Amino acid sequence: MLSATNLSFERHFQPVFEPLGFQLGSGGVLLISGANGCGKTTLIRLLAGILHPSSGEIECAAKGLVYVGHLLGIKDDLSVTENLRFMQRFQAQKAETDSNHLVSVIKRVGLTRVASQVARNLSAGQRKRCALARLLFGGADLWLLDEPYSNLDDQGIAMLDQLLQEHAERGGACVMATHGSHRPALPALQELRLVQGVHGT
Repeated sequence: MLSATNLSFERHFQPVFEPLGFQLGSGGVLLISGANGCGKTTLIRLLAGILHPSSGEIECAAKGLVYVGHLLGIKDDLSVTENLRFMQRFQAQKAETDSNHLVSVIKRVGLTRVASQVARNLSAGQRKRCALARLLFGGADLWLLDEPYSNLDDQGIAMLDQLLQEHAERGGACVMATHGSHRPALPALQELRLVQGVHGT
């Protein structure tokens, strides 16, 4: 579904990481790990098409992708429901545009109690749950997630793990960057560890 060959990226004429490659098939999850500054976010943005590689190739056969980065894309002056209704209309399939589906998504990510609150009043964890809710619209094959576990409590981590498991079971794939110790217990989990200027698996 997604592959990279001899992929590299330079910033100020210095390599962020040395050329790397991987293959990710249906049902697979690639965990990109490493210390701050090693290029995890850069690699995710390359895969999302936000940045262009200095060399190498990226091939993607996914039927749609969803990207959740550090900037969560949430409007502070809109409520949780309004934010998610916008996400729903922007990326959802026609079968998913009814209000019942929206309510079920809000419940699934644990935001029912604060559904009417404006986003600026949410905690950091609630904001992350709101951003992750976009994974449940549109049925994209590929998820690209940058530090998805940050600011989540234990229940939020378990919720995301369950979403990942269901996505993989449907044949979807995911690339996620993390510097934390948590690893989702998934059978097709691969790991790519980055070190500034070099990489290893």
